[in-house]
Amino acid sequence: MEAYVKSYREINIGIVEFGNPAGNSLPIKLLKAFKSELIALERDSKVRVIVIKSYGNRSFCGGASLAEMKTLQTLEEATAFFMGIADLINTLRKLTKFVIGRIQGKVVGGGIGLVAACDYVIACSQAEIKLSELSLGIGPYVIEPVVSRKIGTTAFNQLSLDAHQWKTAEWSESKGLYNVVYEELEELDKAVHLNAKRLANYPQKAVETLRKLHWKETDQWETLLSKNAVITATLALEDATQNILKNL
Repeated sequence: MEAYVKSYREINIGIVEFGNPAGNSLPIKLLKAFKSELIALERDSKVRVIVIKSYGNRSFCGGASLAEMKTLQTLEEATAFFMGIADLINTLRKLTKFVIGRIQGKVVGGGIGLVAACDYVIACSQAEIKLSELSLGIGPYVIEPVVSRKIGTTAFNQLSLDAHQWKTAEWSESKGLYNVVYEELEELDKAVHLNAKRLANYPQKAVETLRKLHWKETDQWETLLSKNAVITATLALEDATQNILKNL
C-alpha cells in the first residue's frame, strides 16, 4: 500500500481518510494533501460535517514521519517539515463545520495534535496515546497550544514528561481528549455515524457561530505555531537528536 489521503461524501457527511504503511504516520506530502482535502470539503456546500479516519484497525496516527525527519539537514528544511502539522492544525481551526475524529488505534506525537483539533472525538479502548517527542530530543511545541486547549496544561505537562509511557484511552477520556470510548470497532463506527448525522442536522449558521466560540482566542496561532515550528526544527538538528534518530 502506498501512503494516501482521500476525501469523499456520503450524503451530507464529508470524510477524510488517510493511510501509510509506516504506522499511518504523516510525511509532509500527506500533510499538504490532508490540508487540501479539508479545504475541498469546507467549500462543498453539500457537506455539513466532516469525519476524519485512518486506514486499518491498528494505529490511528504515528505522528510526523520519522523516516523523513532523519533526512532534515538545514533549518529551512526542518522548519518546513514541522510547519506541515502547524498548517493542518490551523486549517482545522478555521473550518466552519464540525469535525469528528474516529480514533480506532494508537496515537503518537503530532497525531495527538490532530485528534485535539477535532471537535468531537470517538475512540476505541485500544486508542492509547503517547507524546514521544522528549525521548527523540525534541518537544511537542507545535501541538502544545491545541493539546493544552483540549486537556489543560497540567495533563499536557504530564503527557509530555511521560515520553516513554502509553496513556490509556480511558485516561484520554478523563482528560477531555476523547469524548467517548467504546470497546468494539462496531460500536465505534455506529457512534461515529449517529453523531455525524446528528451534527449535520443542526442549522449551519448556528454550527459556524458555536465553532467560533469554541475556538475563541486562537487568532494568534498563525504566528504562534510558526514560531514553535522553528523551535522544534532547531532542536531536531541538534547532534544529540540526530544521533537518536539514526539509531531508530
